[in-house]
Amino acid sequence: MMSTGSGPGDGGGGGDTYHNGQNLGSLLAKILRLNVDVGSPYSVPPDNPFVGQAGAKTETWDYGLRNPWRFCFDRLNGDLYIADVGQDKYEEVDYELHHSGGKNYGWNTMEGLHCFSPMSGCNPTGLTLPVAEYPHSVGCSITGGYVYRGTELPELNGQYFYGDYCTGIIRSFTIVSGQAVNAQDWTSALRTSGGGPLSGLSSFGEDARGELYLVVLSGEVYEIVRK
Repeated sequence: MMSTGSGPGDGGGGGDTYHNGQNLGSLLAKILRLNVDVGSPYSVPPDNPFVGQAGAKTETWDYGLRNPWRFCFDRLNGDLYIADVGQDKYEEVDYELHHSGGKNYGWNTMEGLHCFSPMSGCNPTGLTLPVAEYPHSVGCSITGGYVYRGTELPELNGQYFYGDYCTGIIRSFTIVSGQAVNAQDWTSALRTSGGGPLSGLSSFGEDARGELYLVVLSGEVYEIVRK
């Protein structure tokens, strides 16, 4: 079983204290793309989006992320889904078409679809905004999952699953023309109510068949199956 990946966060401190989110000269707050089969300990693919840009870390694929937990590639088409943990108010999911890096996902200008400092306003021009978000009245720390490509539950084909570490909510959506549609909430179907077994949801897993699993920090692993 494979688990979803995670990327380097912004380095800590409230509100991106060290200003790494928008700093292309730092490896923090980024999604990195490396070739671990060539070089010591790795090499940078020559088609990375910031190769040749003065002052930029060439390992960078995307930037403007607070704490990507976690990201995955759709095994069918290679599209990228990034669950980015928010700070005070919003959790978000970012989506990227296969092999179209160089995106700025907005932190710390934005938190979710909103200005991080609403009193001073912000300019979202040039930023790639999330396809889904939820407020901290629903959860406090997003856990990204996978796009379902298994065979046991064909009605779920193409649904991207994600959840929340604090509350154990499980939700999904489908991407159509770059937009999240067909949003569904699986919380009551996949866990007991009132602080059920999925509080502490730390990761998702995917097996060779494309079936999905839920991983809880205390050690339990649950497969998503038909009731």
